[in-house]
Amino acid sequence: MRVALFGSPTFALPVLEALGAHHEVALVVAQPDKPAGRGFKLTPPPVAARAKELGLRLEQPERLKRNEAFLDLVRGLELDVAITAAYGKILPQALLDLPEHGFLNVHGSLLPKYRGAAPVQWALIRGETETGVSVMQTEAGLDTGPVRLVRRLGLTPDDTALTVFDKLSVLGAEALTEALERLERGTLPLCPQDDARATHAPMLTKNDGEVRWADPAESVYNRYRGVYAWPGTATVLGDKPLKIVSMHLA
Repeated sequence: MRVALFGSPTFALPVLEALGAHHEVALVVAQPDKPAGRGFKLTPPPVAARAKELGLRLEQPERLKRNEAFLDLVRGLELDVAITAAYGKILPQALLDLPEHGFLNVHGSLLPKYRGAAPVQWALIRGETETGVSVMQTEAGLDTGPVRLVRRLGLTPDDTALTVFDKLSVLGAEALTEALERLERGTLPLCPQDDARATHAPMLTKNDGEVRWADPAESVYNRYRGVYAWPGTATVLGDKPLKIVSMHLA
């Protein structure tokens, strides 16, 4: 099929590779380059950098809403379907309506649990023993669209946000490949979410990394696992900040 990928971080790289292996990638859309490192050098997100290496058409619009030029560009591509994988922006309805089969989103949770920007992190913080990937039909709401395919992943006590991101990125690419095969055959189910069972996974803040010493030891450890990638675990010793780089349950 003729497809586009909207994605930015490392999580979306296996999806990009899988799309390139099985379909025609007409467009890659990523977030704009941002300052990074000590020199604050403008740095492309991983998906943008890989798209350039592969010679794919790349767009990095500052905004999507009321961006008629970008809408015209996507309209002219006559896409069969578009994919989002950790793109990081809400898509306007005018854009969602353009591909023949709309947009499919590769989301790192078992929807309707953990809708939002940080599903992996909050699943670990909440002590879940299982997570997974949901390929869903994207709507204008926040991860509210019908689920089309689910793949599950067991979590171990040693898993952190980094290890789970890596596992889910590969699982997401595999799930999307199957979903697109079934979409082509007309056998991909469309299952509405149960909004009553929904939970929210908001973007983390630095405060989420602070140790809650009044919590049970398991809860402290689970929070460490969830914030491992960012912002990390921290506390105050005396009057000085202390970064905790490793933690284990006794």
